[in-house]
Amino acid sequence: MSTTVFSQLDKSLHEHLATLVRLSATADDDTAVELARSELPRVVTALKALLDEHTPDEHGRCPTCRTRRFSRRLPSPCRAYLGAQLALTVSAESPGLHRHVRSAV
Repeated sequence: MSTTVFSQLDKSLHEHLATLVRLSATADDDTAVELARSELPRVVTALKALLDEHTPDEHGRCPTCRTRRFSRRLPSPCRAYLGAQLALTVSAESPGLHRHVRSAV
């Protein structure tokens, strides 16, 4: 079975993210703090770069996700923005952390 460049990148990225999640849940406090300081800015930068590609145009439509040039759909957030928003603000698994992050901002 041939492996594409995308599949290699996808696998590597998912493995890296899984490692971050695992370490954040299992590491001792000093390691978790160091992990957050080193990796959190990188993850935020990656997310910002992704969302920059999906910034709505003057009509409120995502130029990356738009499928037809002259679509008459109503302006709405694309899946990238909705997914990021839901992942970052709706947290059923760790409501205490969500409250802490909101109060620190």
